[in-house]
Amino acid sequence: MTRKKLAKQSEVIMTEMVLPNDTNTLNNLMGGKLMHWMDVVAAISAQRHSNRIVVTASADSISFKHPIALGNVVTLKAQVTRAFNSSMEVFIEVFAEDIPANKKITTHRAFFTFVAVDQGGRPIEVPEVEPVSEDEIELYEGALRRRQLRLVLAKRMDPKDAVELKSIFNLDEKDK
Repeated sequence: MTRKKLAKQSEVIMTEMVLPNDTNTLNNLMGGKLMHWMDVVAAISAQRHSNRIVVTASADSISFKHPIALGNVVTLKAQVTRAFNSSMEVFIEVFAEDIPANKKITTHRAFFTFVAVDQGGRPIEVPEVEPVSEDEIELYEGALRRRQLRLVLAKRMDPKDAVELKSIFNLDEKDK
C-alpha cells in the first residue's frame, strides 16, 4: 500500500467536563476515567487515519503530572504520528481548563498504539503518514525509536536488533 495520508487528517479533539461521578475522594478526576477518554480519542484518530476497525495494542507510560479538578473542562487532542504496516502510533495531549479562573494547563501526554483489523479481526495494512509541520516531523522521526523500545520491553524484539535505540545511546559494536 503506497497511499499516504497527512498526519493532520487524523486529528481528533474531544472535550469532557469533570463531573462528581468522575472523581476520587479528593475531588480530582480518576486516573482510570482519564485513561478511558484517552483510549477513545486515540481510537477515533486511528480509525480516521486507517478507515478501519482498530484495537488498542499498547499504551505507553502515562504520568499524572497535574490533577484535574472537579468542574474542569478536559480537552483531549489525538493524532496519528506514524504508521507501520498494520499498526499506528497515536500521540495524545490532555489539557485541563478552569474556565472561571481563566487557567488552562497541559496535564498529560502519552503514545498509544493501535492495530487496524479486518472484519475477521486479522491485522490489515494501513496508509503511511505524511508529516508536514515541524511538530509532526519530530513526532514521526521519533516514532521508530519508541516502537523499538515498546517491542524490546514486550520481549518481541532482541535489544541488539533495536538499531534506532542504539543510536540514542551511541552504542557500537564494541559494547555488545
